[in-house]
Amino acid sequence: MKPVLITGRTHRFAPTRGRRCLRIALSLLVATLVAVAAHAQSATLIPEWDTSDENNLARVDHRAWHEILNGYLREHDSGVNRFDYGALKANAGGTAKLDSYLTYLQSFDPRTYSRSEQKAYWINFYNALTVQVVTDAYPVDSIKDISKRLLGRLGGIFGGPWDDVHANVAGRDLTLNNIEHGILRPIWKDNRIHYAVNCASYGCPNLSATAFTAENTDELLDAGARAYVNHPRGVDFVDDDFLVISSIYKWYVADFGGTEKSVIEHLVTYADRALATRLRKFTGSVDYEYDWSLNRP
Repeated sequence: MKPVLITGRTHRFAPTRGRRCLRIALSLLVATLVAVAAHAQSATLIPEWDTSDENNLARVDHRAWHEILNGYLREHDSGVNRFDYGALKANAGGTAKLDSYLTYLQSFDPRTYSRSEQKAYWINFYNALTVQVVTDAYPVDSIKDISKRLLGRLGGIFGGPWDDVHANVAGRDLTLNNIEHGILRPIWKDNRIHYAVNCASYGCPNLSATAFTAENTDELLDAGARAYVNHPRGVDFVDDDFLVISSIYKWYVADFGGTEKSVIEHLVTYADRALATRLRKFTGSVDYEYDWSLNRP
């Protein structure tokens, strides 16, 4: 656009508006990149946790966690499990039971147990710790509104409790990110873990109504994968040429083979027959979506 001449002065309206639009576009781009970086954490092993005692036949007691799930997890007709944080917070006995369970999990060194016991231990630990964090802060609209850190308290893309220290096991401080990205993902290399660890959000795979144990872990992981893949928040065809899937498959694409094609192949594995057939034939565009609203009733 040419400059506009008014009363002898040249006003470059379009370039000014263009610079403003450019600044907005750059801000949105940076926000998007930071958001992706914030959630697409690599699986980087914390070496000290990579040990076990396969001769130890002892079992970790997860009955208290199972009782909490029975009391406060609401299975919903929509297919999205909700957790009643408000009811738990109002019940001193319930919060005491959760606190006691987490204290118990931190009272011993899980590395002295077998690998199968450890896998269930860390999944339950992550989920129970997340419930405690949200319950302590409740009422909130999203887990991303919770943080001990100054930057985290700004909310938005920087929010969330995942880098806050919430536990101490065997003398070592731990964050939720430590448990998921430094222990669970790199040690077991099982992409079904994404269907087990719950981030207290509608977009997340369901919080299991059953506590994980060494005996039931594989069954629960498969069930979680099938439930999520066959739900619209996991996989949703807008039409034959446009597919929307969970942002989990973008943030952690490396865990699902590293490409969009390998993600689709993973989805086919757990999809019901009709959905699997449609996915195999799909050649259109893929977009990603995630709902961070709190998974409360």
